[in-house]
Amino acid sequence: FVKFANIEEDTPSYHRRYDFFVSRFSAMCHSCDQDPEIQKEIRIAGIRGIQGVVRKTVNDELRATIWEPQHMDKIVPSLLFNMQKIEDIDSRTGPPSSPTGGEKEENPALLAENCFRELLGRATYGNMNNAVRPVFAHLDHHRLWDPNEFAVSCFKIIMYSIQAQYSHHVIQEILGHLDVRKRDSPRVRAGIIQVLLEAVAIAAKGSIGPTVLEVFNTLLKHLRISVDFELGDGRSSAGSATFSTSSNESDERIVQNAIIQTIGFFGSNLPDYQRSEIMMFIMGKVPVLGTTSQSLDTSLLELGDLGTRRIQIMLLRSLLMVTSGYKATTISNALPPPFLDPLLSPSLMEDSELRQLVLEILHNLIDRHDNRAKLRGIRIIPDVSDLKIKRDKISRQDVSFMKKHGQQLYRHIYLGCKEEDNVQKNFELLFTSLALTTIELANEEVVIDLIRLAIALQDIAIINEDNLPMFNRCGVMALVAAYLNFLSQMIAVPAFCQHVSKVIETRSLEAPHFLPETIFKEKCNLPKSLEKDEKNLFFLTNKIAESLGGSGYSVERLSVPYVPQVTDEDRLSRRKSVVDTVSIQVDILPGNNMEDKVDNTEEITFEALKKAIDNNGLEEQEKEKRRLVIEKFQKAPFEEIAAQCETKANLLHDRLAQILELTIRPPPSPSGTMTIAAGHAHYQSVPVYEMKFPDLCVY
Repeated sequence: FVKFANIEEDTPSYHRRYDFFVSRFSAMCHSCDQDPEIQKEIRIAGIRGIQGVVRKTVNDELRATIWEPQHMDKIVPSLLFNMQKIEDIDSRTGPPSSPTGGEKEENPALLAENCFRELLGRATYGNMNNAVRPVFAHLDHHRLWDPNEFAVSCFKIIMYSIQAQYSHHVIQEILGHLDVRKRDSPRVRAGIIQVLLEAVAIAAKGSIGPTVLEVFNTLLKHLRISVDFELGDGRSSAGSATFSTSSNESDERIVQNAIIQTIGFFGSNLPDYQRSEIMMFIMGKVPVLGTTSQSLDTSLLELGDLGTRRIQIMLLRSLLMVTSGYKATTISNALPPPFLDPLLSPSLMEDSELRQLVLEILHNLIDRHDNRAKLRGIRIIPDVSDLKIKRDKISRQDVSFMKKHGQQLYRHIYLGCKEEDNVQKNFELLFTSLALTTIELANEEVVIDLIRLAIALQDIAIINEDNLPMFNRCGVMALVAAYLNFLSQMIAVPAFCQHVSKVIETRSLEAPHFLPETIFKEKCNLPKSLEKDEKNLFFLTNKIAESLGGSGYSVERLSVPYVPQVTDEDRLSRRKSVVDTVSIQVDILPGNNMEDKVDNTEEITFEALKKAIDNNGLEEQEKEKRRLVIEKFQKAPFEEIAAQCETKANLLHDRLAQILELTIRPPPSPSGTMTIAAGHAHYQSVPVYEMKFPDLCVY
């Protein structure tokens, strides 16, 4: 039959069918003869017969019956059955190898693999799926997803054998099979996801096609399903054996880690423009308090706070993987407002791990010169020049970004330092955030803002309005010391460096717990209280202003204490925020004492209530208008504000000109000339007539 199959025919034979041969050769591939040698020979004969059928029919476009499911369902499993006998799986998973003729003839596994590669290499767009689907059926039937070494090797062979433009077909088939098996055990799902990771790793080097969003959407959906299973089983089996519950939870964690690893690998291989879209897509799935719910679906509410937190952590870990290695030309491309606002949301600050993930994502996006590794760990750096920091001149786009969104970043760092559950890693990441902001985004104006922020952080520890534990207060003091030491050397103002060095030296002698090298040791003796009068241990605003003023810095704003920007989300957040403080200040304003309220009582009637409600509505409207105006002047770019002011000036000028024309009473001949200038327009040699309102003419 092999000799017959190798004969090239000039004209195809339309009446010839190979159904019998496909069935017979497939059966021979599964031979279970008691004599091993005879079994091996029969299997080799069956594989060579299938190879002959493929060669005889696959190139004839008019006889494409070999690709029909009833034939593929026999051919593909027969080849896979023999490929399972490969002893060294890893040696077969690369691109097609070239074994010697003797090896092919003697080893059924090698012969089957070669035939499988040849079959896939001849597959076209229309019949690709028919060749791949029997692979899933074989792996399901023989339970080869856990462990999944053979499944991984099969799909590596598939991805290397097919034409590159058809890679996305295989990925779609794997995603579809993952949906079919979504109720299976965690290890089976993890095995399928691992196969997807290997397929994506190969496809990412070429064209992945239109499946990018579909891949991420499916993976995020299964991430959510895994969290559902983990938490659902934990609740339902509260009274059952602890061992089985913890085992299932750990299995679901394997699934979640596999999904996150796949998302990260896939995202890191995408071009920047697609990666930014995926970042937005994932961020849109993160459940954020106070925003319109675009999270995974409404059933998220059923999971409660614990489920929401798990989803947030999983999605942020996925986002962290995608942003790794991302290098945007401008920071505004990396952190657009629709992405930055939910990322810095107060509801992502309620948990220590969430805050760490948010800061790490920010580091990935801000650090465009790979300086983060040099800044790892919070410490007093003796000589910053030894780190060989890489930096470029701040671009105009980055300056504009800091004018618009700098307050958001400062606010996130400020509030992050006030959290009671901070650990050493939180302080290290906060230090890195400040340092990277200085390297990548700081001009003279931003430097002043960062110093104000550092002094405000120092005041948090000294004044302690939030009743922070002593470790946190000392940690904040150490953070400020490490950062100002770094900043002073970066801007290289001698007097500023001298002041910072002097304070650090005094602390090392009198209060070592205010330095990171001491406070973050495993065993550190914490002080019982912080003395506010020990000025030599603190960084002083007036000293810093003097040192920077002599070097040409505009230090007027240093005298204005930093106050974090209040956002609308604060009102919706469950956390204690700046709004609470503002409300308290309003309550104790002069004139709000109780005696006045008692004296001013009046009869409560329907009309009085209606009037009060109407007045409250007007007050709310006025407050909202004032808030919008303040927000506009805080966030809007200077050019936009200037343009609006100029427009208003031009309108005023036009109105004045109209009034002048209305008041003119032209006599037969002019009595003189004058020049009128209003706004930016000039009218010269205008005749002066007798006017109704002479004062207006003078104006």
